[in-house]
Amino acid sequence: MAVMKGSTSDFLHNNVKVFRSRVSKTAWQGISVALLALIIANVTVAYLEFGTISIASIVAVQKTNFALWILDGIPFVFAFWGQYSSTVLAYEASAMVMDQTQELRDKADSFEKQARHSVTHDLLTDLPNKELFYDRVEQLIVSPRRHTVFSVLLVEVSNYKEISDTLGRNSSDSLIKQIAVRLESAFPAPFTIARLENNTFSLLVNENLDEKAVLELADSVHRVLHDVFYIEQIKLAAQVNVGIVHFPHHGTDVDTLVQRAGIALYMAQNANKGSAVYDSSFDAHSPKQLTLMSELHHAIENRELELFYQPKISVLDNRVLGAEALVRWNHPKYGLLYPDQFIPLMERSRLIQGLTMWVIQEGFAQCAEWHQADLEVALSINLSAKDLNNPELPDLISGIKGAVGINPAWITLEITESSIMTDPDAAMAIIHRIHDMGFQFSIDDYGTGYSSLSYLKRLPLKELKIDRSFVADILRDESDALIVNATINLAHNLGLEVTAEGVEDMETLALLKQEGCDLAQGFCLGKPMPQAEFVQWCQERV
Repeated sequence: MAVMKGSTSDFLHNNVKVFRSRVSKTAWQGISVALLALIIANVTVAYLEFGTISIASIVAVQKTNFALWILDGIPFVFAFWGQYSSTVLAYEASAMVMDQTQELRDKADSFEKQARHSVTHDLLTDLPNKELFYDRVEQLIVSPRRHTVFSVLLVEVSNYKEISDTLGRNSSDSLIKQIAVRLESAFPAPFTIARLENNTFSLLVNENLDEKAVLELADSVHRVLHDVFYIEQIKLAAQVNVGIVHFPHHGTDVDTLVQRAGIALYMAQNANKGSAVYDSSFDAHSPKQLTLMSELHHAIENRELELFYQPKISVLDNRVLGAEALVRWNHPKYGLLYPDQFIPLMERSRLIQGLTMWVIQEGFAQCAEWHQADLEVALSINLSAKDLNNPELPDLISGIKGAVGINPAWITLEITESSIMTDPDAAMAIIHRIHDMGFQFSIDDYGTGYSSLSYLKRLPLKELKIDRSFVADILRDESDALIVNATINLAHNLGLEVTAEGVEDMETLALLKQEGCDLAQGFCLGKPMPQAEFVQWCQERV
């Protein structure tokens, strides 16, 4: 502090000397002019009174002329006053400069601190950014502690892009801010929460937790982000996946850990809980996934896609009443690919809407042919969350309907509860527009989403489909049996048909019949089949 005071005093003293030298110079110039004027005045008065200019005449006028006495003293008064004023002004000016300089220094320090902070923190959420997160992971890796063990969780909001595309950047930014607040409040220090990319957060767990504890932590992330978010009076649901890696088991440097957490994150999209721990077996899939991503654009153009049809059987009398259209990809290298191998890839891009249009065109045309051939089978087609956020969907369906000549009563469009939650009002408007054309709707995978009774009441539904996860164990799990029974009764009270998915044996079918289920799908009843095989299968049952 003494050094600071000394440097400030020296700074002020030096400034005063500079200012005084400049002001004094000007003052002495003024005094010189005044002295010159005084000499001229004395010479002029001496000449006017004595007719000559000499030292004697000048001294004589000085003795007898009172006005010259006053005039003689003025330069000395001004000289003294000028020196005093210059000193005061110099001090004031120097103090002013010093104050302004200090203010500029304070602002510069503040800007420097902000700049340093912005380099290591995300501007939107103020969380640590990718650079700071990597640095903290590297510090743990090189820690002198023996047997250092920690875990990294990548948390991805998978529906971020569709929210941004539908509601705009401001709404998606608001969602990210709310997610950041929830994660920070739920996982305080010693956890480190960071935002790595637009829709990806990371959670650094610098503790030695066992596998079960880390998975429970991932479940906690899902619970924290499960409740709906409110963005401009719109309720939104964040669809979250979590990828998990452990140091040093899954990697010994930060780049490898994050890369493998990303692979686990991708695999988590197909996991029941939306979480996955990295496994070396995942690496065999990653090159394949990259290849598929690059080839998805051409799959439709190259006519590599094909619709398979799985029968929907009446539980009461075993008649074929409908079929569900299921897309397959006849890949030239990998052979026949099932939806879970490429649909998630499409849902992460805009390709899913193009796929939906292709399925609708193919399905409508095929269903029209069936009815022309007196095969009275209704067709179910799945819509994704992105489809329900596409305001052009009703017009596209109307155009295809008119071109094919399909009767809308033959078509049921299947939607999931979670697909409505992204933007419920917009989704409801689209659903009602399509329903007004005569198309039917079904809630698919009932019980795995929000299962909101208010949506069941508001939606123009024909059918409710019980998810296979409840149907598969109804013979062995009393809880599943109770859920299926309650769902059937609820649907019937709402005037809806009930379809049970995943019926794999006749004993399950018999129990569903006893419970009053209307329709059933499953491999024991009929597997998904290509068009020609499905038609032949139906004809053989007549």
